[in-house]
Amino acid sequence: MMARGRGGAIGGVLALALLVGHLVAASAPVAEAAASYMVGDYGGWKFNVDKWAKGRTFRAGDVLVFNYNRAVHDVAVVNAAAYRSCAVPKGAKVLRSGRDKVRLGRGTHYFACTVRGHCQAGMKIAVRAV
Repeated sequence: MMARGRGGAIGGVLALALLVGHLVAASAPVAEAAASYMVGDYGGWKFNVDKWAKGRTFRAGDVLVFNYNRAVHDVAVVNAAAYRSCAVPKGAKVLRSGRDKVRLGRGTHYFACTVRGHCQAGMKIAVRAV
């Protein structure tokens, strides 16, 4: 009879330990998976896309996807001054595949089309990742 009592106590302790473990696991912060964003949504990387990022929350690790006709556009990774002035400096990284993907780190990232007049027509974005 004593063995039966101890077994019940051990079983109760085990059940309690499992319950506590489950509660701790359920309350632990969960890492969010990186999101993927198509720049310009279904219209893609195009004129007047400069307001696309407004109101969106980006996180480090998120991926921007630039879809565009590579025969007439490209995507340059630029700094804040180049973004504001639409003057892409020599040596800037320029993407030309038509389906470029850029993983964001923390901070503000700037992108612009290098084709004459396109940046001035709003083919540029500034994205802040937290």
